[in-house]
Amino acid sequence: MSVTDAQPRVALVTGGSGGIGRAVVRQLAAAGYPVAVHYSGHRDRAEALVAEVVGNGGRALAVGGDVADEREAAAAFDRVEAEFGGLDVVVHTAGVMRLAPVAELDLADFDEVQRVNVRGTFVVAQQAARRLRRGGALINFSTSVVGLQFPTYGAYAASKGAVEALTLVLARELRGRDVTVNTIAPGPTATPLFLEGKDQDAVDRLAAQSPLERLGTPEDIAELAAFLAGPAGRWINGQNIRSNGGIV
Repeated sequence: MSVTDAQPRVALVTGGSGGIGRAVVRQLAAAGYPVAVHYSGHRDRAEALVAEVVGNGGRALAVGGDVADEREAAAAFDRVEAEFGGLDVVVHTAGVMRLAPVAELDLADFDEVQRVNVRGTFVVAQQAARRLRRGGALINFSTSVVGLQFPTYGAYAASKGAVEALTLVLARELRGRDVTVNTIAPGPTATPLFLEGKDQDAVDRLAAQSPLERLGTPEDIAELAAFLAGPAGRWINGQNIRSNGGIV
């Protein structure tokens, strides 16, 4: 089934209660999308965001679940389709980050990062590949650290390198479906996940790396996600877009 002009595009944002996810939800809701706000451990934040969207005249739904659990992920997709009648856009922002030098990282932390970021992306991508309507879009999230190789980011960068590879393969597997698959790879962005554990000197050093001499904002990233989700982004497919203010 394709989306008609009279039928709004429906979006699911995983990690929708987080910094970038929340900005994406607001951006898509402002563009008229009914939006499902996915959460894992922050139901209160997701429900508050749903109330905000509804209060502004939009349509929204909170859905929970572990993205790396195929049953819970399928149930979340089921609920979105039952509520809104289908699904056109999946923006997969959910992820975790654990930082330490390779020689020192606890392997339990490594396993958690790979489970959420790699298996979770695969599970969500699998559901999206099965369900997105013609004209749909899947937008995964990587990190510019894959190219920048910052120390202590080994486990995180490894997981996101896998996300980039999966995205490129899936874009080709969906030939003939009229569904785009892309990855956004933010640079240093002022989210709680990024700022956690960093002192002001570290934040300032990272902000100075961009020729624009600032950190990215969640809104910077959300605008790119909205572009890829909408009609203007239909010719962008199988790409990894580093949204980082010019850090090389």
